[in-house]
Amino acid sequence: MDLKSRLVAQALKEGFVACRICRPSDVPEVPERLSAFVEAGYHGQMSWMADRMEWRGNPAALWPEARSVIMLAESYAPDHDPLDVLHQRENAAVSVYAQGRDYHDIVKKRLKRLARWLIEQEPCEVKVFVDTAPVPEKALAQAAGLGWQGKHTNVLSRDWGNWAFLGSVFTTLALEHDAPERDHCGSCTACQDICPTDAFPAPYQLDARRCISYLTIEHKGPVDLELRAKLGNRIYGCDDCLATCPWNKFAVEASDMRYHGTAGAPAPLKELVGLDDANFRTRFSGSPIKRIGRDRFVRNVLYAIGNSGLSDLIPHAQALTDDPDVAVADAARWAVAQLDQG
Repeated sequence: MDLKSRLVAQALKEGFVACRICRPSDVPEVPERLSAFVEAGYHGQMSWMADRMEWRGNPAALWPEARSVIMLAESYAPDHDPLDVLHQRENAAVSVYAQGRDYHDIVKKRLKRLARWLIEQEPCEVKVFVDTAPVPEKALAQAAGLGWQGKHTNVLSRDWGNWAFLGSVFTTLALEHDAPERDHCGSCTACQDICPTDAFPAPYQLDARRCISYLTIEHKGPVDLELRAKLGNRIYGCDDCLATCPWNKFAVEASDMRYHGTAGAPAPLKELVGLDDANFRTRFSGSPIKRIGRDRFVRNVLYAIGNSGLSDLIPHAQALTDDPDVAVADAARWAVAQLDQG
């Protein structure tokens, strides 16, 4: 087999569900789209979206010597219906991707092994990225034929649905590139229709300021009153638009069981709300959840308590009305008021 065929075979052997190749220059539409996104304010508090826009908008500028981008997808498809927990008012809902080990560590190790293998086959230079650098992974994935950006703005495929992490290997090798994937969403609007907060101004557009994943993970401080009730019991991320996509009938279940961990399994709100900083760090060691810190996490749990309708949770919220963190104290008072009204 030629080098590209062997590369794809090796990628699959490493555990990736797909491997495709494009050139760094194959996404000329990104700068304009990124600029429009930022100018509309859709990025909210994510200032890093506006930083280094030259690199984020132009992969060729990130590493001028790179001649090929190897795009890879790793499945984290759940073995259960992620929407079931939304009906469990006493429990917390955590996004599927955060229910196990931190994907950054797992995917990056696979990328590094693949990159080392490539160097052994053909001397070259490589750089690996997994959601930690100004790389437009979604656009590159579509340019490489890995999948397409759906109306929910996430990448999906007819072969593996939309439950996948993206990773990339930039290399100085000039590898044969693949044809870009075209859009297969058709007239479907399932992902738009299910969004609890109407975070999609239009198909293929996301206003992060209304997205529950953004609000529970990236947003600092109190969440707007208008949106709190719409969070339901989601305390870290939201999977609604992903879970409802019809293309998931072809989803490939995650082969790495570390993605099916217990850190994000349904847990009682009353158990989570009392975590102090030390216990929070211990409980979520090795989990993506750890990065938001105790204060933001407990703030989210308090919103969920306020939305639960369960009066027996009032004492748990009442205990935090004078919390040192302003957002936590505000969320606690809001939760108590919501439950008192019920």
